[in-house]
Amino acid sequence: MNTRSPAVRPTGTTQVLDHPLAASLLTSLRDASTPPPLFRLLAKRLALLLCMEATRSVPTAQTEVRTPLTVTRGVHLAKPLVAVPVLRAGLGMLEAVTELFPEVTVGYVGLERDHATFEPSLYYSKLPPLEDRAVLLLDPMLATGASASAACRSLEQAGADDITLLSVVSAPEGIAKLHEQHPSVRVVTASVDEGLDSHAYIVPGLGDFGDRLFGTL
Repeated sequence: MNTRSPAVRPTGTTQVLDHPLAASLLTSLRDASTPPPLFRLLAKRLALLLCMEATRSVPTAQTEVRTPLTVTRGVHLAKPLVAVPVLRAGLGMLEAVTELFPEVTVGYVGLERDHATFEPSLYYSKLPPLEDRAVLLLDPMLATGASASAACRSLEQAGADDITLLSVVSAPEGIAKLHEQHPSVRVVTASVDEGLDSHAYIVPGLGDFGDRLFGTL
């Protein structure tokens, strides 16, 4: 008998998106033959699904609107949103957020990984006010967790206290590190993969997200 698990499987403060469309999009992203133009389109579509789930818990407030027939009650978001892509790969997820939430404020964090030590260094940060806002951190590859932790540290130092990381694929090592160093940060991801190889790449993964996104292979 074929059974399907719920749409999202909670694992601590990590949520794994489990939806047939997300699985199909991720499979195509993993395919090494997918060219950059299609890769960008697929990444955007998957980011839309991740963003929908990541904003499920954003608080809402009651409001009234007048329809063509009558007055009815509804809701609107009660907490402003901020999207912060980690340069450069996170840019592949940004358009999905701005399409869903045109009023979103956007900041940027630039991190570069040392390929010998695998440790990140911050080379750029431009952030709007983060206090009392829901921050969506866009980092498609959660590998060792070092870059995500550094980005979260930068956001927290700027006043953020409500951070959700949106990731396309994640490694167990990265999730563990992030939750250890930033236990209040929630992760929403399309997949928790097997782990990391000796070069700290996610396996099976999908290669270098930024290179495949921008065609710099």
